[in-house]
Amino acid sequence: MSASESGGDAAVLDGVKVLDVASFIFGPACAAAMADFGADVIKVEAPGIGDPYRYVHKSLPFPPCDLDYLFQQDNRSKRGVVVNLNVPAGRDVFMKLVDWADVVITNFPPRVLASLAIRYEDLAAGRPRLIYAQVTGFGEAGEDVDKPGYDATAYWARTGLMDSVRAKGAEPALSLGGMGDHPSAMTLLSGVMLALYRRERTGRGGKVSSNLMANGAWAASAMIAGAVAGAPAFERVDRNAPPNALVSNYVTRDGRWILLAAVQQEKDFPRVMKALGREDLIDDPRFVDRPSRMANAATLAQLMDAAFRSCDFRDVRAALESNLVIYGVMNTLTETVDDAQMRAAGLFVPVDGIECGRGELVDSPVWLSGTRKRVAHRAPRLGEHTNEVLSELGFDAPAIETLRAGRAVE
Repeated sequence: MSASESGGDAAVLDGVKVLDVASFIFGPACAAAMADFGADVIKVEAPGIGDPYRYVHKSLPFPPCDLDYLFQQDNRSKRGVVVNLNVPAGRDVFMKLVDWADVVITNFPPRVLASLAIRYEDLAAGRPRLIYAQVTGFGEAGEDVDKPGYDATAYWARTGLMDSVRAKGAEPALSLGGMGDHPSAMTLLSGVMLALYRRERTGRGGKVSSNLMANGAWAASAMIAGAVAGAPAFERVDRNAPPNALVSNYVTRDGRWILLAAVQQEKDFPRVMKALGREDLIDDPRFVDRPSRMANAATLAQLMDAAFRSCDFRDVRAALESNLVIYGVMNTLTETVDDAQMRAAGLFVPVDGIECGRGELVDSPVWLSGTRKRVAHRAPRLGEHTNEVLSELGFDAPAIETLRAGRAVE
């Protein structure tokens, strides 16, 4: 359901207060999704440069742009304050923010949380309704507990995904930035919503935890489950000799790649052959049933490859569609922004305050009937709402100036 179809008059998380004490993507993206549904999210940053993710868009391999589009994607619709947790007055401000909050989200390593005394047990004392969401790279036990973890290292490389998602004989590829962080953020969102639901029923908050390694293992669990069960080691696929020619990649004469996903063989094999103009192969003894097609998969793949290469994409696509064959087209990232189906599904949202390019960001990937998502606005500048938030917490102008002079806030 697209955002425009979700209807409703009130955002479902109106009144929920979230303290985003996190950097980069995993935690902040969860907070951004909560903001989409109406939560009041305050992002807390340290003095100086704040969240380092503000500047990553300036580094390769990210495409250069005047807009800090990476930071905007995961920090839209938040308010921003700068608080120095290393001075007593700054800690006092932070604790007032914790008193204000329903949910605290952090990605600091356990040793840093301990050194700052902002662990769950530190903040939950006297605050039984507080929900504390902690994300890490590798979990909260073991020798890697304090090791920094990016999604490329903890989600992609550590869990076997990097090794498995490549063709036979090919070198491993880097993951896209945030490719593991963003689905992991939705896992965290589900945990926070579980905690809110429990609090609604019992009045008791609690700690929610998730980590990048766990989410990568979950993404790879179909194959990891086989390894746990003692199945033979997963073998990478050779496109020229795939184990199943009906689930493979093919290229058309004009250079468009198609992922064929004809997984229901008895029904799909005749359809694919008709679409490729190779009805003669339907009753070929080499391919007449599933065991035969498996035994002769390399030969079948070569014949199919030749058929795909003999036609332009437009014609192949029409033939696949008319024969009800399930397939995917390999879009470039640039092509996705003009994909008619992606736009019809409401995957892009306009953002107030962003005038660069189309003025849009990618929407969070869940909708709820009977409620609406809020109108998105640009991410906060560093410390943009410090005065506003301090005033809401009860600090008057002289007190705020004293905090500034003592470098407790910026």
